[in-house]
Amino acid sequence: MRLLTGKPGWSTSADVVVIGSGVAGLTTALNLRSHNLSVLLVTKATIDEGSTKWAQGGIAAALGPGDTPDQHKKDTLIAGAGLCDTKAVDVLVSEGPEAVRKLIAQGAVFDKSATGEIALTREGGHLRDRILHAGGDATGAEVSRALLAAVKDDKGIEIIEHALAIDALKSKSGRVCGVVLHVIGAGSRDGVGMALAKAVVIATGGLGQVYSQTTNPSVSTGDGVALALRAGAKVADVEFIQFHPTVLWRDLANRGQQPLISEAVRGEGAILLNHKNEQFMIGKHPQADLAPRDIVSKEIFNQMQESGQPFVWLDATKVKEFKNRFPTIHASCLANGIDPTIEKIPVAPASHYASGGVRVDLDGQSSVAGLYVCGESACTGAHGANRLASNSLLEGLVFGARIAAALAKNLPNQEEPIEDSKTNLLDPKIVLPLQISMSEGAGVLRTEASLRKTRQTLSELSRLTSEQPEIQSWEASNLHLLATAIVNSALTRKESRGSHWRSDYPNISDEWLCRITGELDSNGTWKTELEPVK
Repeated sequence: MRLLTGKPGWSTSADVVVIGSGVAGLTTALNLRSHNLSVLLVTKATIDEGSTKWAQGGIAAALGPGDTPDQHKKDTLIAGAGLCDTKAVDVLVSEGPEAVRKLIAQGAVFDKSATGEIALTREGGHLRDRILHAGGDATGAEVSRALLAAVKDDKGIEIIEHALAIDALKSKSGRVCGVVLHVIGAGSRDGVGMALAKAVVIATGGLGQVYSQTTNPSVSTGDGVALALRAGAKVADVEFIQFHPTVLWRDLANRGQQPLISEAVRGEGAILLNHKNEQFMIGKHPQADLAPRDIVSKEIFNQMQESGQPFVWLDATKVKEFKNRFPTIHASCLANGIDPTIEKIPVAPASHYASGGVRVDLDGQSSVAGLYVCGESACTGAHGANRLASNSLLEGLVFGARIAAALAKNLPNQEEPIEDSKTNLLDPKIVLPLQISMSEGAGVLRTEASLRKTRQTLSELSRLTSEQPEIQSWEASNLHLLATAIVNSALTRKESRGSHWRSDYPNISDEWLCRITGELDSNGTWKTELEPVK
């Protein structure tokens, strides 16, 4: 099943196509090259505009004195609220330190302490200082810079920018053997074309634009996950959307990407206050303001409900050297008329990270042959019901390397694509009402009634079709498919766990110690199953 497109006007090929230029895509591409495989790296905007550069906090790894992978594992399992795949967590925390050392060897420069050692800080859910950071609050930008420099130096990596990956190409055997791309630009590759490959790796990042307010950039429309679903792949844990608790609140009219206030600010001593000037997280969790993100987001939401105000306060006025420690955040606050060194910052939760995605094994293989997924687009099971802070960049490093190693051992011959049926496109006009409906009915707080209302809205929006194959209609179709997946899984899970909060089912239940998977059948109908947690 594919989206409607024009006839492909060009084609190219490589051993492996990697879609996405964040930490997951760049790491996968570089590791594929270490095995002497040719790579076509496709990115939706320019190569340096992946979501990775927006990551402020850092990378979690057991590198500090007295810290161990086992301690990192325990913190990850607690945050994941019983739904982590323990083997995936073992891989993440045990291979993580070496992956970070390799990143440093590739040129990434992290902040140092006064003694010259790598400076480690703490974020929500971590019981030890194990977060590496760069430029104070510009870790993602530094990681991206280092990886991009290596990619650009490698002649075996061909880069196609401004390219939307629309759908997978499949062979007669059912194996993915390439992708359909639409490139915006001049020259022979303008418009729709085909990129053939022996395997395809999706590393397209998040789907934050499903919601009206998000920390994700405008390109984060979940294209890779939607592509995988139409190719027949299973997704899992998609109901677990992590809302970052402290996003700079500006105005209800502001939609799309919002400025993030990293929880590392709280790690350095900032506190949350309600409109009565009370430090409301005390007594709500042993770690108070540094509790896991889902717990902080829920409590902020409660405070907002109680006060009738659309935000709470973050008081960072006592954080030492704020401007030097958090230069990006400081500049962002000033740009919005707030001096965080002398004023409290208004904050509210916003869509931040998808803990679920395309279901993959420990080598990143999806349920469809030839299709691999890495990073936020994937569900390895390592995050469970709620990703532990700063495990995301680490996941991209670790599993990108594993995918490359697996493909180097078992890369099949190139197969030829066959034609596939086309499905309707949706009108771009559906995007705004879809985002508003998702934020209101499937956001931080959910109920049976709110989810059913959102599903009804999605059903009505599905009737607004378009016969114009263009980026806006492809994105609208992807967002609708992903919103449907999230709502269906959220309706299925009748409990509150991790970042899934049902006020009509407020308790956690052993009955739901399982993973909800979903896929599209041959008729395009949504199919849900329960998978035991490993």
